[in-house]
Amino acid sequence: MKRSFMNFIIGYFRQRRKGIFVFCLFCLVFLCAFLLYHLPAGAVLYPAFVCTMLGLLFLIWDMRRARQRHQRLEELSRLPSALQNDFPDPVSAEERDYQQIIKRLCGEQKELETQMNLRYSDMIDYYTVWVHQIKTPIASMRLNLQNQDSEFARRILEDLMRIEQYVDMVLGYLRLDSDFTDYVIQEYDLDEIVKPAVKKFAGQFIRKKLQLDYRPLHTKAVTDEKWLQFVLEQVISNALKYTESGRITIEMEYEPDTEENSTVLCIRDTGIGIAPEDIPRIFEKGYTGYNGRSDKKASGIGLYLCRRICSNLGHTITANSSLENGTVIRIRFGKHLTKL
Repeated sequence: MKRSFMNFIIGYFRQRRKGIFVFCLFCLVFLCAFLLYHLPAGAVLYPAFVCTMLGLLFLIWDMRRARQRHQRLEELSRLPSALQNDFPDPVSAEERDYQQIIKRLCGEQKELETQMNLRYSDMIDYYTVWVHQIKTPIASMRLNLQNQDSEFARRILEDLMRIEQYVDMVLGYLRLDSDFTDYVIQEYDLDEIVKPAVKKFAGQFIRKKLQLDYRPLHTKAVTDEKWLQFVLEQVISNALKYTESGRITIEMEYEPDTEENSTVLCIRDTGIGIAPEDIPRIFEKGYTGYNGRSDKKASGIGLYLCRRICSNLGHTITANSSLENGTVIRIRFGKHLTKL
């Protein structure tokens, strides 16, 4: 606070240094003129002293008024741009012009935001309809293929599930920043969320002959069922994608001698792992890393969506891995987690 006030004082005198310099220069001119004509110097010094005192009083009054205006502008700067309209009364034509420019720019910004929100809403509506429309033929193809027990049919079913997962990813990506995201935050049994996610990939576990190590978690957490299931499906899908042999483990970690907010849901695999230099960036948008360069189809969107969704839900998601030693994804739910 004190430093801010000193900065204001320095800025105030710096802004008015020209007026102070001109006043001092005029006093010096009068003094030199009186001395050249051998007139008493007191005839200049005394009026200059009186004018200086009066000038100081004026500076104090003007400084107080400038301080109030400065504080008001600081308060406005902390408000959203849409509310920055109550400016202090202008003290000059130049300041009045600046305020008019700012108000016009704020109006144009508000109009652009309205247009962008309308376009964004239309895009969300379109893709929502598109998702529901495209899921109809996917479901029809799945029903037709379920009656066929062959390796080819099973592979097509996996591809259909992957297509449906990509469709859900598109809709999830579009809804991340929407004001109408349908979060239903309440306490859920984690087993009721994990089991459907695991069951969805049962065919891939069987085809790749991977072992699933999952026992009931007996844990409740405050979260959103649909969005957390989306995150788990993305993580399990990545684990299956990059694991050729071994197992995938889903369990709770309870760290001893810590608070209950250290309890996390852990998904482990024995896959190819992640390069150390890629670990800090795997949750960035579009980043694919070493594995992505090997797999040209990787988009780098899945884990980015997981991080954004976990952040919106108040969770955190982290990864630990090393090449050829598998990957561990941990989802921390925060304090609202109880063991059944």
